[in-house]
Amino acid sequence: MKRTPIYNAHVELGARMIDFGGWEMPVQYSGILEEHNKVRNSAGLFDVSHMGEIIIEGNDALLFADYLVTNDLSDMKYGDVIYSPMCYENGGCVDDILVYCFGNDRILLAVNASNTEKDFLWIKESSNGFDVNIHNVSEEYAQLAIQGPDAQRILQGLAKTDLSEIRFFKFRENVMVGGVPSLVSRTGYTGEDGFEIYLAADKGSSIFRMLLEAGGEDILPCGLGARDTLRMESCLPLYGHELSPEITPMQAGLGYFVKITDRPFQGKDVLAIETECGPERKIAGFEMVDRGIARNGYPVFDPEGNEIGYVTSGGFCPSISKNMGLALVESSFADNGTPILIGIRKSMAKAITVRKPFYKKKYKK
Repeated sequence: MKRTPIYNAHVELGARMIDFGGWEMPVQYSGILEEHNKVRNSAGLFDVSHMGEIIIEGNDALLFADYLVTNDLSDMKYGDVIYSPMCYENGGCVDDILVYCFGNDRILLAVNASNTEKDFLWIKESSNGFDVNIHNVSEEYAQLAIQGPDAQRILQGLAKTDLSEIRFFKFRENVMVGGVPSLVSRTGYTGEDGFEIYLAADKGSSIFRMLLEAGGEDILPCGLGARDTLRMESCLPLYGHELSPEITPMQAGLGYFVKITDRPFQGKDVLAIETECGPERKIAGFEMVDRGIARNGYPVFDPEGNEIGYVTSGGFCPSISKNMGLALVESSFADNGTPILIGIRKSMAKAITVRKPFYKKKYKK
């Protein structure tokens, strides 16, 4: 398995390590519930160095990135970050990514870990006719995410730049964090305020330890378990669950990030039809009525027992103390308040569709 530059620190801190898409990653340290609540109430620190970084350079860098994704990048300027699905021509998702703009001639794409090589090849294959060079620079970076209401205060103790000047979905280069030049963006995957820090791979472990020391009792190292419960409460999609080559952004409820403008982009024809007519199936949020936890892949039925879809994510949501989930179902069953049944092993458990997100996001705009 691959290991991030922070691996030794995880082991020293007593993390339980698991195989996550070919990476040996911490699933928990002190416990998922404790780590989850720490992020909601003060701060948590995540090693996300397994995520991929791809650089697009050249005269057509921004133009090409705009062609790759469903969101409209045409007005991007230096320091902007935009979230977007990236689609095949059939509308299915290659990945969902963050786009960092350094100018018309340089773009950074932050991609999901298990998709990095696939994305890199797809992007290269899509670049014919554009004046660009594409580089997979993932091994050069460590990436840390500090998340929670105390994230700014803790990070500010190590940073020379005034972090209050970095607004939501903006970034700064050459921010000195513990003496290490870093790219810092006000982004994250928890529903809380926070920052993601990109820095040289060989500096990642020392800055990870420094952030934990700076936060003291107000911060905990957090693993993939808490990362998943935090993102699910906030109804943030996970690639391979709410998004996939078989699931379009419109079906995933990400229509806001699909901009049907005059510009060409991959998947536009299919997504334009779904935008106009509505998708045949949708990701719906649900709350369990009966006891039981819905897991990825469990079948979903209507009250008469007809199969109408499947669970994409499910589990206990600590912030609201309920068993919740997300399911891809026929659109006619996606409205809030619709009774459904979840096939849990050999039984049918009652559930009801509810409004998303389950937890109110607390981003600092």
